[in-house]
Amino acid sequence: MLYKLSIIIPAFNEERTIKEVLVQLCNLELINGIEKEILVIDDCSKDNTTKLVNQFIETHAEYKIKLYKQEKNHGKGAAIQQGILFSSGDALIPQDADLELDPKDINKLLQKLIDDQLDVVYGSRFSANKEIAKNPAYYANRFLTRLSNIFTGLKISDMETCYKLIRSDLAKGIKLKENRFGFEPEITAKLAKIKGIKFGEVPIKYNGRSYDEGKKIGWKDGLKAIFCIVKYAF
Repeated sequence: MLYKLSIIIPAFNEERTIKEVLVQLCNLELINGIEKEILVIDDCSKDNTTKLVNQFIETHAEYKIKLYKQEKNHGKGAAIQQGILFSSGDALIPQDADLELDPKDINKLLQKLIDDQLDVVYGSRFSANKEIAKNPAYYANRFLTRLSNIFTGLKISDMETCYKLIRSDLAKGIKLKENRFGFEPEITAKLAKIKGIKFGEVPIKYNGRSYDEGKKIGWKDGLKAIFCIVKYAF
C-alpha cells in the first residue's frame, strides 16, 4: 500500500516561482487520501529563494514543509539525492521549482503506479504535447531518450523528465553519483538494472521556459548525459 508520498523540490535561484510551486503543492489533494511530504532542498541559492521558503513555512505550518539548505552549490542531482536521503514516504517524486510541470499531474502518475502495480512511473512531456516539437530542446531530449533505451532496454519516451515516481525502497537502495543533470540517465540506468522492476509512463503537461526565464541546462549537460548513458549501462 502507498500511504505517503515525498515530493522533493531541488531549488537554485528560483525566487520568481518557488512560492507559487509551494502553493500549488499545498493545495494538491492526492488520490486515495495519500499523505504528502514536501521537502525543499535549496542548493545554495544566491537570491531570495531561502527567505521566501522560510516565510512560506512560517505561514503554512500545517503542511509541515521541510527546508534543507546546502552550504555549497552542487547541482540538481545532488539536491535530489539529499531529498531521497531525508524522505520518509513510501514513494517519492522530484518537483522542479520552475513551474514547467503541473503538480496536478502527480496524481496521474500515482494512479498508474497503483492500478498497474508498478515500481516506477515516468511522466512523459512528449507523448501528448505536439507543440513541444517546436522547441529545439525537444530533439536533443528525444535523441538522449532513444540512446538511453538502447542501453537500458526500456521503451520510454522521455528519460530526461523531472517527474519520476519511484518506490522509496528502490530509490534509497541505489548509490547515485551524478550531482548535475547526469542524474537523469544515471538513475534511469540503475533502476533498469533492478531485477523484476516494473516501469510505466503517463503523458503530462509541459510549459517549457527559456534561458532568459532561468532555464539552467545547456549543451555541455547534453554531452555529459551521453557520457552517463554509456557509463552507467556498464
